[in-house]
Amino acid sequence: MNTEAVVEFLGNVPLLQRLPSSSLKRIAELVNFKHFEKGDYVVRGGEVGDGIYFVWEGEAEVSGSLHAEEEKGIEYQLKRYDYFGHVNLTSVHVADVIASTKLTCLFLPHEHCTLLQSKSIWSKGKTLEACAPVESILHLEPIELNIFQGITLPDAPKFGKVYGGQLVGQALAAASKTVDSLKIVHSLHSYYLKAGDFNIPIIYQVNRLRDSSVIILRSIDAIGEEGGFDHQEASMPSVPDPDGLLSVDEIGESRPTGPPHPLSNRKKVGATKIVPWPIEIKFCAPSTNPDQKKSDPSLRYWFRAKGKPSDDQALHRCVVAFASDMIATGVSLIPHPRKGSLSLCHSMWFHRHLRADDWLLLEIVSPTACDSRCFLSGQIFNRKGELVVSLTQEVLLKMATPPNPSADSKL
Repeated sequence: MNTEAVVEFLGNVPLLQRLPSSSLKRIAELVNFKHFEKGDYVVRGGEVGDGIYFVWEGEAEVSGSLHAEEEKGIEYQLKRYDYFGHVNLTSVHVADVIASTKLTCLFLPHEHCTLLQSKSIWSKGKTLEACAPVESILHLEPIELNIFQGITLPDAPKFGKVYGGQLVGQALAAASKTVDSLKIVHSLHSYYLKAGDFNIPIIYQVNRLRDSSVIILRSIDAIGEEGGFDHQEASMPSVPDPDGLLSVDEIGESRPTGPPHPLSNRKKVGATKIVPWPIEIKFCAPSTNPDQKKSDPSLRYWFRAKGKPSDDQALHRCVVAFASDMIATGVSLIPHPRKGSLSLCHSMWFHRHLRADDWLLLEIVSPTACDSRCFLSGQIFNRKGELVVSLTQEVLLKMATPPNPSADSKL
């Protein structure tokens, strides 16, 4: 096997992507191929580690237990680009690794495992002090897989904030250290969302969006930790408390299906199937209903999740996102004789922690519509009056189809 193919393989091992390309080339020269048949032990629990194995081809299973009193079992599977082992002779394997298929591994002996550590992500033989000034600025400290930390050096360019070129360069450096070193960047696109404080380290989180033989796509978030600021100009509107309002479900249960309502209306309502929603809704003004009459294109209602969602803030925000599209688009229909609408885009900003199983007030308004496109703007408050979410939507309005006129009787 030629060295270039080995370098390309090593460049796809997540553990090694943060290393300088010179280190990968040196590792490629030092690794040995080891072959195993199905059922062979690659390493045994209790044995002293002798180096690092990289799965080149085939699969293996890790079998064992961290506790002596527990029975051994399959912990997980190892496949191409996975790795296992120890870098020194004082560490002991805690589990067995057994070939579950015909297996080929690249093996790096422990005496060469120092190559897995480097003082610079750009050069294995240089300290930061010996690097060119711009190379030192673009140095990142690997924190864990896909996460790097950059700093602004005292002598780096500053303009009252972190230099934008430094952000772009360090972000590209982070992305470069998550791909095969033989592949280089073709294009990049940057968005500056806020100024960076040069006194605060910047965390670069790399998201691996696509990996193929032709296209590799990365998204990088640059995060500067700092003390938070807080203000709120939006005021919660004065509305009835949700405890004194009927829910949509309760209103539905009292539908006019009996006398003295007209028989045609009772049949129509009685035939309408009510689909249960996982969200409880209470309108602040029951007469404000897009299906009843034309009025101002605005709506206010309380909502909350039915049941008790798990105590996970991410889940609660997902629930609010789910609920935000249920009725809001109907506001666009209030001033127009339309029969339907289609959401074109939907954006949300989560400002504060929230509970989706506690009452939240959504106030939504449509300030304008033109060329059958309606713009909606909404705010969500908790019961304390704190603005927890802002949202916008654009919807496409559909013209109502007029009924066909009845033909005059010829009788």
